[in-house]
Amino acid sequence: MDPVKAALNHLLSKALTKPCSAAGNAYSKLVQPIARFQLALDTLLPLLEDKNESIEPTQRILVSFILYSLYAPYPITVNPFKSLLYVTFVQEREKAVAVAKQGGTSVNSNEQLVWVLWKILKGDGNDIGPYTPNTLAQLPLPPSLRATNLIFNEETNHNISVVDDDYTYMYLQNQNGGINGQTSAESADTVTGEGQLSRERSFIDEKAERVAHGMKLLLAARERVLTLTEQRHVQTILPDLASSKMVTSSDLRPLVAYNPTLAYPLIVGLFTTKQSKATENNDSLPSPFLDVLPFLPPTLPTFDLLGRLLRDRTKTDLGSTIADLTRIEVLGRFIHESINWLERAEQDEKQGDVSDDRFAKGVQHLCRFYSTLVKMGIIDPTSDAECTEMMHFCLQYSKFEECTTLYRTLTQARS
Repeated sequence: MDPVKAALNHLLSKALTKPCSAAGNAYSKLVQPIARFQLALDTLLPLLEDKNESIEPTQRILVSFILYSLYAPYPITVNPFKSLLYVTFVQEREKAVAVAKQGGTSVNSNEQLVWVLWKILKGDGNDIGPYTPNTLAQLPLPPSLRATNLIFNEETNHNISVVDDDYTYMYLQNQNGGINGQTSAESADTVTGEGQLSRERSFIDEKAERVAHGMKLLLAARERVLTLTEQRHVQTILPDLASSKMVTSSDLRPLVAYNPTLAYPLIVGLFTTKQSKATENNDSLPSPFLDVLPFLPPTLPTFDLLGRLLRDRTKTDLGSTIADLTRIEVLGRFIHESINWLERAEQDEKQGDVSDDRFAKGVQHLCRFYSTLVKMGIIDPTSDAECTEMMHFCLQYSKFEECTTLYRTLTQARS
């Protein structure tokens, strides 16, 4: 057996008495990011589906949470396993309702699994993280949380997609005698056709699958240079990735380092979607992604990225262009942080902690980048506010020809 699969089987057998969140973290540490999605498809999904009805609800509760936890930072609507979690919920709820009609209690049926799936699907999966699968499987449910009452509606499933809203509401209400006293046949008349609904659901599932595969490649792009084929595939779905809200600010730094050609169009997509709107914290920048850019290391990929952003006249949903947003919110702080980065690199070099030429190359690249910005008119060489720190930097490292040349350019502009 594959060592990773063997370790996963061991985890699944030993994690029933541990908090669900611990199992989710253990899975992430056990499996490399690039393999997590495929291993979940191969190993975890068969346990969730349980076609032979031989898996204990405790085990399926654990599997459900792990599938949720893989994409917990993102809305449940873009979790690639959401559709299967939903199908399992519908099937298991139907079984639980049948047991309840025969007088069964929640502890002698699968209602705990139904409740866990209901929590996950409505976006509250983190609530069950502190509890063990054993505890959840034995939890007596109050009447309000029994399977017959776990019905999605406008108040409880606002995080589920519109198509799923309609489908779930219609399906579950029909199983309980119709909506507002209507019969199942009358309720069915309000649906715009099962064929159309199936096509819409199929389209959504296909899109979610494409986004999930793209996100898998994007995660890999944080750790290695993608092949040309992989890069072309990611580029075709960058708009979907940007609007999916699955990309986080922590993805940008390694992406710029390994795959700068993907970083630029992705950032443009992020800045031109509603995700770039101001956050509730008024002290933060208009986009969380702008917080990352000033702290990128002064390397050629970074300078290339910022140079493109400073020339991009695309309008953002904030009203300004990407170029203006980058110049106002990023450029000055980036220059300051680059100088700090180079000073630390110089100290590391003196102490023998590094053996490469990152310090010398960084100084040269920063001066050339700054000179280009002056020539393009992005930086005003006569402005003390914009140039004082850089002039001091040039004097400090005047042993470099690039520093001397830039200092001469800045002083001549003032004379």
